[in-house]
Amino acid sequence: MNRTEISTEIRARIAEMCEVDAASIREESLLREDLDLDSIDAIDLAVRVQELTGTRVQESALRSVRTVADVVNLVEGVLASNAVDSGK
Repeated sequence: MNRTEISTEIRARIAEMCEVDAASIREESLLREDLDLDSIDAIDLAVRVQELTGTRVQESALRSVRTVADVVNLVEGVLASNAVDSGK
C-alpha cells in the first residue's frame, strides 16, 4: 500500500467516524481541533489503525499523532516495518 492509498483509507475511516465528507479532510487537518475527535474517537481510530496495519500499534506512538498526516505517517511506518520483518 503506497502513501496515497494509505491517506485515502485513513481519510475515509476518519470521515466515517466524524460523519463528514472525506474530501473535506486534508492531511494538515488537526484531529482534535479541526475534526473534533474526542478521547472515545481516538480509541476508535487506534482500533482502525490496528485493523489496517494488522499490528498492535504502541500506545506511545498513538499519543503523538495530532494531524491526519501523523496518522498516515504512523501507518506507513508500521506497514514498512512489517514488510521488513516479514522479509518482503
